[in-house]
Amino acid sequence: MKDSVMISKIEAALEQVRPFLKADGGDISLVEVTDDHIVRVRLLGACSGCSISHLTMKAGIEEAIRNAVPEIKMVEAVTDL
Repeated sequence: MKDSVMISKIEAALEQVRPFLKADGGDISLVEVTDDHIVRVRLLGACSGCSISHLTMKAGIEEAIRNAVPEIKMVEAVTDL
């Protein structure tokens, strides 16, 4: 899959979960997609310090991205970029 197509699909998946994050005062941004198909995202606003953000990552964000782009191996949050 071409990189631009993959990124478009990932961005579309993030748009699906964004309303839920915004409802709780948070948001998300795509940081990068590595050559080995790892997606790095940054949780923003209230989501960045939330104690259950790991559940949001696995049950919501990662699931949405992997449904859209099955070859993605993992989604991880970054905090220091």
